[in-house]
Amino acid sequence: MEKSKVLIVYTGGTIGMVTDHTTGSLVAFDFDHLYDQVPELNRLEIDIQAVSFEKPVDSSEMTPAMWRKLAQIIYDNYTDFDGFVVLHGSDTMSYTASALSFMLQGLKKPVILTGSQLPIGTIRTDGKENLITAIEIAGTQDQNGDPVVQEVAVYFEYSLYRGNRTTKVSASEFEAFKSGNYPELAVAGVHIRFNEQALFRTRLSEVQFHPDFREEIALLKLFPGLPFSAYAPLFDIKKVKGIILSTYGAGNGPADRRFIELLDNYIQSGGIVLNITQCSSGAVEQGKYETSRQFVQLGVVSGGELTTEAAIAKMMHVCATHLTREEKIELLTTECCGEM
Repeated sequence: MEKSKVLIVYTGGTIGMVTDHTTGSLVAFDFDHLYDQVPELNRLEIDIQAVSFEKPVDSSEMTPAMWRKLAQIIYDNYTDFDGFVVLHGSDTMSYTASALSFMLQGLKKPVILTGSQLPIGTIRTDGKENLITAIEIAGTQDQNGDPVVQEVAVYFEYSLYRGNRTTKVSASEFEAFKSGNYPELAVAGVHIRFNEQALFRTRLSEVQFHPDFREEIALLKLFPGLPFSAYAPLFDIKKVKGIILSTYGAGNGPADRRFIELLDNYIQSGGIVLNITQCSSGAVEQGKYETSRQFVQLGVVSGGELTTEAAIAKMMHVCATHLTREEKIELLTTECCGEM
């Protein structure tokens, strides 16, 4: 069999940093010399090529425009490679993974995001293992020559997760990501063990590129004593096209009169409100408790198991379509790429 071809796309982040011996500061290394930094890659039976953002960015500076740029690179190179590895800062990796899953629907090849907690140039870095295994997964094919993974995924510290199911849970541990409502796609030990029952398979015949995302959305996380009047400007359909409510438990919230009025007026004016849970696992079940029945009556949309990151990306994606409000709600509540 011919070698698998994997394209590495470096966007920025800790994994691509090395120490400048002149200044002592961290700088992005030249990916033309990737094998010098990670000589272990020479032992992989994979043809590796790399491209980099002209100006690598810290993941905290990531924007929808950069998501589009990244998705465009993958889409333009889709037919020439068997898999893709995106090197990305860990802070917003789950947001980017979620966005890519909606921008690149119908994938039949892997897009694996990875990064590290320590720069690749440090002795104790987790970056080398994350990079090597992510490349190996991206290049793994089954006995028919098809990629084993055919979706956007996050690989970190021996575990592969569905990208739009992940959340960063630690700023200091190597096990920085979790998938509260969905099992690991693979675990890397002595061998890489794939959970074949968990792997996503698209119903689309070919990859579809959806680069348009609408950024005029809001996220409102409820907390006891929240001054709803102070947040009234969010409920302006002319400025905010979709609101995500991060509620308690199984989708519960207070029966505050001002809050209910804001929701009712916003929805009646054509706005879409999506209800997701603040919990790291579990799902919204509107109507299960009295405190969430009001949302059903108002027309708030249940987000089910959606993570915050996936809810934001999907709302941006849905609001950018030219569908009717009812069609947008149907799309919002329909599984597109394994997100719910």
